[in-house]
Amino acid sequence: MSSDGGGSRRIRWLLGFGFFVQGFRGFPWLGANFFLTDELRVNPSVLQLLQNSANLPMVAKPIYGVVSDAVYFFGQHRVPYIAFGALLQAVSWLAIAFLARSNVSILALSLYLLLSNLGASVVEVANDAIVAEAGKQKSPSGELPSFVWMASSLGGILGNLLGGIAIKTFSSQSTFLVFGLLALLQFLVTITIREKSLNLPDNHSPSGGGGGIKSHVSDLSRVLRKPEISYSIAWMALSTALVPVLTGTMFFYQTKILNIDASLLGISKVVGQVAMLLWGVVYNRWLKTTSPRKLIAAIQGTIAVFVVSDLLFVRGVYRDLGVADSVYVLFVSGILETLFYFKNLPFTVLMTRLCPRGCEGSLMAFVMSAIALAFIVSGYLGIVLASFVEVTVDDHSGFAGGLAVEAVCVVVPLVFTSWIYDEKEGAEEKSKKKE
Repeated sequence: MSSDGGGSRRIRWLLGFGFFVQGFRGFPWLGANFFLTDELRVNPSVLQLLQNSANLPMVAKPIYGVVSDAVYFFGQHRVPYIAFGALLQAVSWLAIAFLARSNVSILALSLYLLLSNLGASVVEVANDAIVAEAGKQKSPSGELPSFVWMASSLGGILGNLLGGIAIKTFSSQSTFLVFGLLALLQFLVTITIREKSLNLPDNHSPSGGGGGIKSHVSDLSRVLRKPEISYSIAWMALSTALVPVLTGTMFFYQTKILNIDASLLGISKVVGQVAMLLWGVVYNRWLKTTSPRKLIAAIQGTIAVFVVSDLLFVRGVYRDLGVADSVYVLFVSGILETLFYFKNLPFTVLMTRLCPRGCEGSLMAFVMSAIALAFIVSGYLGIVLASFVEVTVDDHSGFAGGLAVEAVCVVVPLVFTSWIYDEKEGAEEKSKKKE
């Protein structure tokens, strides 16, 4: 690929636009949250249940990864999956846009959200595989992962900024229509690209086989038995799954108790996306050679600090100090939401370095699936916690206690950060064995 700048530019265009669209998904999801609470009148627990249940297709990512590694369409095994996933998203969001006008039911909306996330999952698997394949031979230091991270962040910034404005100016349904059309554009753009023009490396099974589904399942199983990979993935999953997040409760607290409007919440999410963008820039410039273990542990500790800050916010401490609720929501709440994803960048770079050639799609899909499942478990535990501290639509008196439990749970995984593979330690161990 070093001899073909055109292939490199096409990869950046395909991935840049693809990750931008995926980041822009915050645009219709912000609308979906307001549609559920304002039009369908769901309570905090039901909102969080629907938010997390819609992510269930993400858990099946290893299946999509194995299939995309092994099954080719017209000699291509990445681009067709991106096109198919974009089409699924376009169909589902456009359907919601038109059905919402005729008093759509919670069941129908849930099914279309599931279909949308199925499409998003397929796209993400194919995109992540291309990042891993191209990154191995062109930017092993993390340049390409940083680039797509920033593209996704830009999409998130624009999506959340426009989402709040669209909801306030037009309606939540308008966000469904706009994103459906954008996903349709991604489909049309993608089908014009030939995978051969990307000059991706030949995809061969690590075991030397021909690359059928059975072969790739066997290869994935073999890769996951490597301690440096399995323990690292286990820590990433557990560090999220053990934390009972209260996102649905916080959304209700901000919109119903504090009366924060949609535009301010949209801008708050923009602040979070800007933080993600800056994180991508900082990582690429100064931190890509830093140990992933140290970075991930530092991020986990920072999350704990922000959750404690939310606890102080709900207790009214900042209000007593003269900080308006809207100011806190604007500059802090959005950042906390995105902080949970900061760990993904250094971890993705680590997995890219450790992944054997030919298993990129399968392994990266498994990693993203494990993380997605962890977020779903975290959300479900949040529902249980909200019920335990007796938070309801009208009574948020137990909310602070729930945030205290969440903060403690964020700290616990820091005890086990040795599970995350450290390349310097690994190199030292190998040299000792040779001696």
